[in-house]
Amino acid sequence: MRRLIVEHRTRYRYAEPVQFGQHRLMLRPRDSHGLRLHEARLSLSPIGEVKYIYDVFGNSIALVDFHGPASELSIESILELDSYETPDLQILLDPAAATYPFVYSSEDRFEASQMLTPHYHDDGQVRLWLQRFVTPGQSVGTLELVEAINGAIKTDFTYNARVEEGTQSPARTLELGSGTCRDFALLFIEAVRELGFAARFVTGYLYTSHLDLNLSSQEDEVKGAGATHAWAEVYLPGAGWIDFDPTNGLIGTDHLVRVAVVRDPRQASPIVGSFFSENPSAFLGMEVEVFVSTRLSPLTHAETASVGSAMADDGVVEGGGPEDGIPEREDVSVPA
Repeated sequence: MRRLIVEHRTRYRYAEPVQFGQHRLMLRPRDSHGLRLHEARLSLSPIGEVKYIYDVFGNSIALVDFHGPASELSIESILELDSYETPDLQILLDPAAATYPFVYSSEDRFEASQMLTPHYHDDGQVRLWLQRFVTPGQSVGTLELVEAINGAIKTDFTYNARVEEGTQSPARTLELGSGTCRDFALLFIEAVRELGFAARFVTGYLYTSHLDLNLSSQEDEVKGAGATHAWAEVYLPGAGWIDFDPTNGLIGTDHLVRVAVVRDPRQASPIVGSFFSENPSAFLGMEVEVFVSTRLSPLTHAETASVGSAMADDGVVEGGGPEDGIPEREDVSVPA
């Protein structure tokens, strides 16, 4: 078990006060046996009315209606939680599924049907890439196969962070040999779906000790920390939904903090919203800071800046903010 503090701060700037449409925030994880949420604090500037709902996947969603126009919008989420590592997969895995190919039960196939089918058309690039892992007519260990695909993406592709919205198609990632965590997660998902596995997209955060303890960078340091992170889950009979992070070759680790699970990356933006202005140049920019630590209290703004900030990697669209000279805030604390 690992006790973590997750700090996620987003700020949007405008050339003049603008009106805001409703914002949709996907920032609060659900409590489970793998993640114990002790506290979730959401701070908004300017103030707004907050309503919580569950989306079609059961993710916790905050709907925010802001009060009045503003030239800056600040959204701050602070989580305190315990993250638990997955037990030994060899012990959990159903013996009937220990060797690939295997067949899901009719009930599992029905419930996971939308997660079993590839969603992105290509000209056979993904299937061609998979030939290195499977040989027609021959069986292979299920865990060995999925771990090999997960590890190959880490070792054979180059991680290149980018701030643009959206996710590359798996064919494009194969063509470039590079991408972000969300690109690698999607390639992994589509690859294992091509083989008949149920898989889904996960958005959340990644803990790494070199940022937490301000250690010097190492060549083998994890990628995707200091921003929102993306990975995949695969449904394995007996074991259930298991985390696979192809960006870093991680499996079932307590370094991953799941916030939401979806069928497709386009459903997983941490912040979605709109603003209204007659000035086409009203939007000036945005800054995102994410810091995941083992500290018992959140960092100050200056301390967070000292360990670096990064643009969110899942794709965040424009929102809104407070009028100049009116530093209004609303703190909404949700007990565990």
